[in-house]
Amino acid sequence: MKKESIKEFLDKKTDQYNRPSFIKDDPVSIPHLFTQKQDIEIAGLFAALFSWGNRTTIIRKSKELMERMDMSPYQFVTQHTENDLQKLASFKHRTFKPADLFYFIEFLSLHYSRNKSLENAFCAGIGKKDKNVEQGLNGFRKYFFIYDHEKRTEKHISSPELNSSCKRLNMFLRWMVRNDCKGVDFGIWKNISPSQLICPVDVHVTRVAKKTGLLSRNKADWKAAVELTENLKQLDPDDPVKYDFALFGLGVSEKF
Repeated sequence: MKKESIKEFLDKKTDQYNRPSFIKDDPVSIPHLFTQKQDIEIAGLFAALFSWGNRTTIIRKSKELMERMDMSPYQFVTQHTENDLQKLASFKHRTFKPADLFYFIEFLSLHYSRNKSLENAFCAGIGKKDKNVEQGLNGFRKYFFIYDHEKRTEKHISSPELNSSCKRLNMFLRWMVRNDCKGVDFGIWKNISPSQLICPVDVHVTRVAKKTGLLSRNKADWKAAVELTENLKQLDPDDPVKYDFALFGLGVSEKF
């Protein structure tokens, strides 16, 4: 497909999927249960990190965790007692076990004791002139694991340094950063530019991207995510990741 044809096609599909009706069947529905910024951040982080496998299960388990936190995740992580933590002792989602969850709660509690937003944890390593969020993601992983933790927990936070596509964290950043007033993404973070975001890459997005000539790399790794995003910038340099809606929708809903 020619560049003009691809842009026209993907713009149309982006408009089709980037609307409130998209929310209910997607993990982004979990942070949409809340209105307070910190609740949105915490709910969004867990929903994004749980996002592998069946979307119905992801949404169900994410909501279960929020319910165990009394539907007040920010209040829970900042004010919980040892007894409160027992509500989480039997929670697990695939390879995400109670030991992992307890460390996440500890990290979030300590972070919010010194910061008003989780944004600081990501944007500290990103400069205004940085091409993308690579250094921010690398910095976040290092910062996240500065406290004592089990080695197994490290698999739940990826980074470009490990050549991961960082699909789940990139999706979380899309939710927090993009602000197009369409009702899906929140746009509550202001220190990262939408032009610096990297498109989340999974098997569905990879398949569609290859079919449309936007991706040549076979492995869904960090290099593939960057290659795809750079090609999407040819279509919209200011907001390339909006096309995630089109690529994901075509892959999952239309089996393109």
